[in-house]
Amino acid sequence: MRFPITRHRLPQLAADLAIVVAAWLLAFQLRFDPSIPVYYDRYLDIAILALLVGIKLSVFALFGFYNRWWRYVSTRDMWGAFRGVTAASLVAFLVFSFFELHVVSVPRVVWVLDWLICLAFVAASRMLARTIIERPQTSSLVARGKEVVIVGAGDAAQLMIKEMLRTPAMGYTPIGLIDDDPRKKNLRVHGIRVLGTSAELLHILRDRRPDELLIAIPSASGEVRQRIVDVAQAEGVAVKTLPGLYELISGDVDLANQIRPVQVEDLLGREPIEVDVAAISSYLAGKTVMVTGAGGSIGSELCRQIARAEPRRIVMVEQAESALHDIERELVDERGFAAGVPVLADVRNRNRMGQVFERYRPEVVFHAAAYKHVPLMEANPLESVRNNVLGTRVVADAAVAHGAERFLLISTDKALNPWSVYGQSKTLCEWIVGAHGERDDVPTRFVAVRFGNVLNSAGSVIPRFRRQIERGGPVTVTDPEMTRFFMTIPEAVALVVQAGSIGGRGRIFVLEMGEPVRILDLARNMIRLSGKQPDRDIQIVFIGARPGEKIHEELFAEGETWQPTVHPKIVALDVSPVERGWLEGQLDELERLVDEGDTLELVGRLAAIVREPRRLDERLEADAATATPASKIARSS
Repeated sequence: MRFPITRHRLPQLAADLAIVVAAWLLAFQLRFDPSIPVYYDRYLDIAILALLVGIKLSVFALFGFYNRWWRYVSTRDMWGAFRGVTAASLVAFLVFSFFELHVVSVPRVVWVLDWLICLAFVAASRMLARTIIERPQTSSLVARGKEVVIVGAGDAAQLMIKEMLRTPAMGYTPIGLIDDDPRKKNLRVHGIRVLGTSAELLHILRDRRPDELLIAIPSASGEVRQRIVDVAQAEGVAVKTLPGLYELISGDVDLANQIRPVQVEDLLGREPIEVDVAAISSYLAGKTVMVTGAGGSIGSELCRQIARAEPRRIVMVEQAESALHDIERELVDERGFAAGVPVLADVRNRNRMGQVFERYRPEVVFHAAAYKHVPLMEANPLESVRNNVLGTRVVADAAVAHGAERFLLISTDKALNPWSVYGQSKTLCEWIVGAHGERDDVPTRFVAVRFGNVLNSAGSVIPRFRRQIERGGPVTVTDPEMTRFFMTIPEAVALVVQAGSIGGRGRIFVLEMGEPVRILDLARNMIRLSGKQPDRDIQIVFIGARPGEKIHEELFAEGETWQPTVHPKIVALDVSPVERGWLEGQLDELERLVDEGDTLELVGRLAAIVREPRRLDERLEADAATATPASKIARSS
């Protein structure tokens, strides 16, 4: 057996050589105490010892003893040591038994003692090495760093404690743990005691007075984090957290470098959402997937999550050059996905989109390209209709013409009972999906996914509040009663991709968004998390609702019914699609008004279309009511 002798292996080899020799000699000494008979001297000379060392060290190497750093030895390594020492002793026993090395055999008790002593020394040497290496240096005892109490005593907390003890440069000294399992109280994790449960947090903070409180529960809900933060803030203790589950899933995260202040997104988080990875992979793996609006908040996250499903390639369509460059480089440089195809194109350009579809032949299309800022769309209705409505029509028609298997539209809760130009434009997008989905002459499966606001998307309320707080205020809130649904971007996108696996023809899926959040409460939480007090350090000013904004958003219209799907967080609406012929005529009229630049007529026409749609089931009922008896008989036959 050959293995490279590197500098870090030499001390390990030397230590094991000494252990093998010492165990052999001690085994004889213990067996024949006080003196070893002279006729066993042959087994104690240099030649036999060299043979024994050669056999055992070779077996140790075969079992990977020297492929591990002793400072990182684990329980698993200890079992490996047990197997390696046992195998080495067995091989040595067989060699000594089958080859006549001396006139007398080695006593069986010596073999047993040798195995026990060697195993004990091997295990002890590795644990001692780790203990010495991880022992804090004298200088670090003087400058202990920040004293921290860790909430959680699970795997993440154990990992953090080990890293803090091993790396004094982190600047943290753990002084206690908090865990809601009462059975863990007073137990120790790597020498750090579990002080109590979160119900006792207030008393623990008063007694211990740590510099910081660290939440080390990646799966903790927003409610749990909020409760911990409230107690810590009341006692003036800074709170930090490890990344949440979706941050950990989204990439390789080094926990030790990811301790960060608690953000408002952490407090709004809900129970972790489980997705059916097998179902997602089954319709994306090995496929060409197109994402329009690939540089946006939703589009870029779609690219990240789709890349993990190992598609053949991702065709990333985006009209913003810098945003497209950023996501393309991220996939290549940070995620090792080289099959991303950046396409600089405008979804409104029918000829260009036809060329893209013709060249790449996408099998799955995620249409996320849209203008989304409500007040801006109120001021620019022509562009809202041109980009959102007509752009969706162009991409949907291209998907049909080139035989795409699936088309998935990213919709919004603002498409429901729409007041704004933006909401009305997204309503028409849903109608386009529904009308195409009802077609029997195309195999493409069209679906739309409707959800509310996503946290930290470009231009959304949280980044705006954050900038206002950094400037010292005031924080501007539209209305004290305004509420919104919120969801993290990775969470929303995971469910969007999951909805694509459910399929259906022309279906509208709605994501379960939890309880609506009052914007005023959101602003106050963000101010407190910045270390300041609302209305004292930073003022909150009410500016009134902006053009097109609702006070409360909805996910279902009055009278709308829905059905559960295979995923508990996704429901399917029972809604009749609009009549395709009627919709095509309305879209042609809107396109004419956009080309003519007739803003007033366009706004009025858009509102009229959305207010009085011609539903397919209404037409069928009308046809049935006016049918002659002969035609009814013909239809029934």
